[in-house]
Amino acid sequence: VLGPFWVTLTNLILIVSMCVIYARLFHVDAKTYVPYIMMGILVWQFISGTINEACGTFTDAKDVIQQVPMPFSVQAYRVVYRNLIVFGHNVVIVPFGIVLFKVPVDWHLVEIVPGLFLLSLNGLWISLILGALSTRFRDVPPIIANVVQVLFFLTPIFWPLSAVGDLQSVLALNPFFAWIDVVRAPLLGVAPEPTSWPILIACVLFGGFFSFLFFVRFRERIAYWI
Repeated sequence: VLGPFWVTLTNLILIVSMCVIYARLFHVDAKTYVPYIMMGILVWQFISGTINEACGTFTDAKDVIQQVPMPFSVQAYRVVYRNLIVFGHNVVIVPFGIVLFKVPVDWHLVEIVPGLFLLSLNGLWISLILGALSTRFRDVPPIIANVVQVLFFLTPIFWPLSAVGDLQSVLALNPFFAWIDVVRAPLLGVAPEPTSWPILIACVLFGGFFSFLFFVRFRERIAYWI
């Protein structure tokens, strides 16, 4: 009956469980903390899911690549599109959280659209680079999985940025925090950190430019590496 919404239910159980523990651990009000951690986890799952699946961009589609002539970039689009669909399933719980915890909604909400668009562009260049590297070096996927797991604890997802005191200004420069903040902050009815949008835009520009040069250099070898 639930079908793909089992993923949504699993996330809901995870969020509720973490909120019960960490709200007391960090001595914060549950009314503000629950929306914070809910938005943070959902956006993080989109980012981390895209990064982890990016490693299999080409290896998972090897049968298609070897038999059907089509641009390799199509496989990167598939990775991002697939994770956007999963994010769409998970975000179903957000309106209920906004109503239940009386989260203020204002014009900042429109920032979600450009935020998700830029995150998707990041996902494209990450898929092209990690997909090619993972095709050539098969040890890359487990390395990336471990790095992503560590970044989960180093990024303000389930703990507030204000909890680190003097390190707040330093951790605000974490690119992954910026990627989350541009989507989470509007959903919470507040403005993102001043550094979040510049960091995200810089990642899109520099990452896109580097991935273009990288992909042009090695794309013809991908079929042989597979």
